[in-house]
Amino acid sequence: MSVSIKDVAARANVSPATVSRALAGGQVSAALRAKVEEAVKATGYRPNLSARRLRSQESQTIGLIVADISNPFFTAVARAVEDEAYKAGLRVILCNTDENPEKEALYLQLMEEERVTGVIFAPTRATVGKLAKRQFNFPMVLIDRAEPGSGQDAVVLDNAGAAALLVEHLRDRGYRRIEGLFGNASTTGVERRLGYEEAMRRFGLTPSARFIPPASRRRRRRWRAGSNAAPRRKRSSPPTGCC
Repeated sequence: MSVSIKDVAARANVSPATVSRALAGGQVSAALRAKVEEAVKATGYRPNLSARRLRSQESQTIGLIVADISNPFFTAVARAVEDEAYKAGLRVILCNTDENPEKEALYLQLMEEERVTGVIFAPTRATVGKLAKRQFNFPMVLIDRAEPGSGQDAVVLDNAGAAALLVEHLRDRGYRRIEGLFGNASTTGVERRLGYEEAMRRFGLTPSARFIPPASRRRRRRWRAGSNAAPRRKRSSPPTGCC
């Protein structure tokens, strides 16, 4: 038989309202709070988190929406977010979008339904431009990907500068035919391509850049297994370096 808040109240010899106030961090004396906490331990009571969310309008949960958790960058982000959430007494809902705007929309709706405390989001290019037109019932911070006018706070890298440094690094080591491969689903790919092309021209080199679509989960598994059977296009002057 499950233990209710009334059982805790009876054990502590207080009212159920007092128990609820003490567990919610309300104004009760230290002695009374200790009495309630002792009754909770003795009865094995576990609060109904769903009911508490409905009452407080907050879930003490944050959402983390990323493109692909198997990407080492997002793996590190997820670990850092979970570590800090744990310290703050928060839980984390993790969602993988696979660079799919439809899945992004689905997960954003899920976050609203779950009444999350906030969301950390790495959006696609298709979604980031639409965020300013929407109103969410939670605060949001974008990571890795953003663009002016998104209407959201963001933590991003200097992608253009990083790409330019890669070009300079390869050029200083004697490479001249440097090709750039960039993802076409995120703003980071656009920014890196701009940095790459600017650096190539600055060094008197001819840019050769391509946008590539996100790989399917099946293809990523094949790559990790080392069995990519896709035919390779022969080129008369293949690149000597790539970034």
